[in-house]
Parts: sequence; structure tokens; C-alpha cells
Amino acid sequence: MADEAEVHLKFSSKLQAEVEKPLLNFRENFKKDMKKYDHHIADLRKQLVSRYAAVEKARKALTERQKDLEMKTQQLEIKLSNKTEEEIKKARRKSTQAGDDLMRCVDLYNQAQSKWFEEMVTTSLELERLEVERVEMIRQHLCQYTQLRHETDMFNQSTVEPVDQLLQKVDPAKDRELWVKEHKTGNIRPVDMEI
Repeated sequence: MADEAEVHLKFSSKLQAEVEKPLLNFRENFKKDMKKYDHHIADLRKQLVSRYAAVEKARKALTERQKDLEMKTQQLEIKLSNKTEEEIKKARRKSTQAGDDLMRCVDLYNQAQSKWFEEMVTTSLELERLEVERVEMIRQHLCQYTQLRHETDMFNQSTVEPVDQLLQKVDPAKDRELWVKEHKTGNIRPVDMEI
């Protein structure tokens, strides 16, 4: 009885040191990595939304400036005066400035969209790599667990053998493929904006 208790005590300490602790450490690091990627992508998404809002604001300003210019041009046709000509020149400058602002905003949006896309691709590839690493890590530690069970409990190996067989069939690359399909990485993304 004492021998059996000692065997189980050794099994318990080996299990904690060789399986449980490494898995818990890996899980914590994995959570940190996921949180970091999530924050990074969220920041890029916010920047993209902000750039889009700036484009819409610039587009609206350009429309208003063009209407103002058109109205002042019509006033000039009705009556000629130096004041109206000055107002038209001023309206043209404002319209040109609004057009330049719109072009700049569209440019900034397209840059943000391009960066967002590049980061999404890079992050998706990194997440896929982490998923392969995670599956392999879990498989290795479960194999370590079954190995410890074999060493500890020679009489009940028949209960562990099916688990061993299933662990040998685990394929991290296949799991990555399932992960990509499940999370639909790369399906939807913003497109470049035209002026």
C-alpha cells in the first residue's frame, strides 16, 4: 500500500511539473499574445473609421463649396460688380482647397486601409502559426501525460491506449485549416476609395 501511495505521489508531482505547469504557462502567454493582437487590430480599425469619417466630411465640404461657387457665378451673370468677382475668386479658392482636402483625406484613408490590410494578413498568419503551435503543445503534453500513466499504472494501460492512438492522429496543419475556415480569415476587408 505504501509503495502504491509513493508511486501515485511521484506521478502527481511529475504530472504537475511536466504537464500542468507548462500548459498553464503556455495558456497565459497565449492569452497575452491574443490580447496584444486584438488591441493592435482594434487600434487600426479605429484609425480606419476615423479616416473614413474625415473623407466623408471633406466630401461634404467640397460639395458645399462647389454649390457656393455656382451660386456666386450665377450672381455674377446677373449683375457685374467688383465685389461679386472677389467673392467668386474667394469661392474658387475655397472650392480648390476643399478638393485638395478631399484628395488628402482619401489618400490618408487609402494608406490606413493598406496598412490595416497588411496587418490583418500578418496577424492572421501569426494567429494561424500560434494555433498550430498551441495544438502541437497540447498534443505533446497529453502524450507526456499518457507516458506518465504508462510508467505509473502498468495494469490499466488498456484505458490509456485509445487516448494514445487518438493523440497520434492529431494533425496541427489540419487543425489550422479548420481554424481558418471557422474564423473566415481574409474574407471581408475595406477597399481602396476613389475620389
